Amino acid sequence: MKYISTRGKAAVLEFEDVLLTGLASDGGLYVPEEMPSYSKEEIASWASLSYSELAYKIIQPFVGDAIPVDDLKNIIDQSYATFRHDAITPLVQIGHNEWILELFHGPTLAFKDVALQLLGHLIDYMLARRNERAVIMGATSGDTGSAAIEGCRRCENIDIFILHPHNRVSDVQRKQMTTVLSDNIHNIAIEGNFDDCQQMVKECFSDQAFLKGERLVAVNSINWARIMSQTVYYFYAALHLGAPHREMQFSVPTGNFGDIYAGYLAKKMGLPIRKLVIATNKNDILHRCLSANDYSRSTLEHTLSPSMDIMVSSNFERMLFELYDNDGAAVNQLMADLNNGALSIEESRFEKVKAIFDSYSVDDNATCKTIADVYDGSDYLLDPHTAIGVSAARACKTDNKELPMITLATAHPAKFPEAIKVAGVKDSPELPHHMAGLFDREERYTVLENDLATVKAFMQDNIV
Repeated sequence: MKYISTRGKAAVLEFEDVLLTGLASDGGLYVPEEMPSYSKEEIASWASLSYSELAYKIIQPFVGDAIPVDDLKNIIDQSYATFRHDAITPLVQIGHNEWILELFHGPTLAFKDVALQLLGHLIDYMLARRNERAVIMGATSGDTGSAAIEGCRRCENIDIFILHPHNRVSDVQRKQMTTVLSDNIHNIAIEGNFDDCQQMVKECFSDQAFLKGERLVAVNSINWARIMSQTVYYFYAALHLGAPHREMQFSVPTGNFGDIYAGYLAKKMGLPIRKLVIATNKNDILHRCLSANDYSRSTLEHTLSPSMDIMVSSNFERMLFELYDNDGAAVNQLMADLNNGALSIEESRFEKVKAIFDSYSVDDNATCKTIADVYDGSDYLLDPHTAIGVSAARACKTDNKELPMITLATAHPAKFPEAIKVAGVKDSPELPHHMAGLFDREERYTVLENDLATVKAFMQDNIV
């Protein structure tokens, strides 16, 4: 499998180098040169597979011969052995043809675990084989950081630097990151927002000279292995609700566009998906894009769904690359337009997006009302991000009520007690037993100003 950059100027790479590169040298994101596709009959034959078995079927073509078969199967099995539900990503019904796909049974109670447990094992495997060390750098709006630290904390060949916006993640999210006290793990609280953190990560990947020879590896969804891993649960859920013999609909709480882009890839690979709903909070750049072709920056708002407080959705670039027929020069111009404030998609290409996606924006009041309504109707407690997904699903499913609508549950409600309290449902939901005592653990993190040079200097001083 060969991988090419969305900007069209970086070298063509194979899986191993894409895994350990993250952002392309031209500033673009790597995508496969060709996507695997499957017949209805082949997809149907997977219906009885366990999650790990299905993951191998879907992931192996992206890996190719970079990892021997037995090694890859072992890596996948190890990655999901840490999950606290035998189904890994179970389905729960909350209404007629309304389903929740629970993606929060991993170690940090967030959907990011599904990809980052695997990513950590893959990175460690490759570095050990090469006898190399690397620096892992990531930005988080809440969940990626803890999932990355948990996925990589046992790796012997890495230093980890995670940037999060200071005072803009939940207390549980912060504690999950900052109570892992290892010499090679560094949490940095940036006095800014998530977009500031994400931009710093991109700039560090574009100019790695400050690392003096160390390899920089991405754990954000700019790393292709994250996207690859997330396509699996779309197949897993759909197969358990009658696919490929019936179509599915998915509603996805969306910030950085990676999770829903994985759903689009599942559709492209042959999974019969009628509709993909982009569910956003008040930071609605993707909804504005889908509803009015308005992909322009605006002021980032702090909401009860902080993991979605994102204004620049990095993975949307991968979608633009496809819409513009893999024209790297066109994507490069679109990204330049966005840096100047806004981009606009050509009308004919915009219609293609609208044929695949629907979208809806949900404010904090509607989020809390959905938490309360679902709890009253089915005794099921949603976290605020998943509530946004359910609200959007209900708003957008009017034409296809006969088809299952599956909302991706991106986090355990105990991670966001403030929203649960505002919704008036109950007092703070309890953390699972394996996280008992989280708030009594010692924390370690460093607050830094919103300045790239300061962050680079900190990294230089703390690489083991």
